[in-house]
Amino acid sequence: MSNSQQLLKVIDSHTEGEPTRVVISGGPDLGSGSLHERRQRFKDTSDEFRRTVILEPRGSDALVGALLCEPVDKSCVAGVIFFNNAGYLGMCGHGTIGVAVTLAYLGKIGLGTHRLETPVGVVEVQLIDANQVAIENVPSYRTLHRVNVEVDGLGTVVGDVAWGGNWFFLAEHSPYPLTLGNVRALTDAAEKVRAALRNNGITGTDGGEIDHVEFFGAGQAADADSRNYVYCPGGAYDRSPCGTGTSAKLACLAASGKLQPGEQWVQESIIGSRFTGSYRLDAEGHIIPRVVGRAFICGESVLIQQPADPFRHGIVGEVSA
Repeated sequence: MSNSQQLLKVIDSHTEGEPTRVVISGGPDLGSGSLHERRQRFKDTSDEFRRTVILEPRGSDALVGALLCEPVDKSCVAGVIFFNNAGYLGMCGHGTIGVAVTLAYLGKIGLGTHRLETPVGVVEVQLIDANQVAIENVPSYRTLHRVNVEVDGLGTVVGDVAWGGNWFFLAEHSPYPLTLGNVRALTDAAEKVRAALRNNGITGTDGGEIDHVEFFGAGQAADADSRNYVYCPGGAYDRSPCGTGTSAKLACLAASGKLQPGEQWVQESIIGSRFTGSYRLDAEGHIIPRVVGRAFICGESVLIQQPADPFRHGIVGEVSA
């Protein structure tokens, strides 16, 4: 990025409490090629842009960015690359819902089903109304069941490893009650679990790093099947129930025979918001999750970078939950 003043137009939304910032104009030119290749080019050549959009003083640790791109697959209404305070994501469920509502707000799509291209594959979004969206995610699956991990200060933690667009460790039980008052303790515990997984060489397929950790407990609402806490790669917790995390949970439930195709699973977040999940099997028997949630537009603004601003590329080095 040059040292001249930069103007970046963005639209902010939240999906069940979790913020998404969609870049409308002023983003880097990533050229052509697959979304996977362009995401790598983003990382290699334009990481200052990610930091500018996400980090304080313009953003926050909980924020997820979405850069709209020209899709390779012409059946898609857009391509999208998701990024956060720590780096780049393969998929983002809450972010996809936010992107769909943002595109509708801009008049780019109407009610009905549309396709979005991501670095890990094409996902379908059904715009049910101005705020409610159903996403049909990439195929999701469990790779490891009931893994025992010795964690400093927590003892033996048991959980599954699953893919829902990102890699997750889904612990069977939470070390603390799932309340907002315990967020710091839950975050510290999740960081210890993630470190233990890394130190023990426990990964996803092809060595994929497990960078998300989920703790589960009973739902607080009478009609909720479960309540969760989700640790995200940059150290923040997900205010929503997490779309890719819910997809991973559905894959685990399906693999254990605890949820049948078409059955609904209501996943409650630590702030009480919810996603409704279900799945179908494709022709090859893969689990295709469907996650329904709501997003709301919060703001439409222009981010400004002035050349003399010492924090024009964000405040680097501080990560908080």
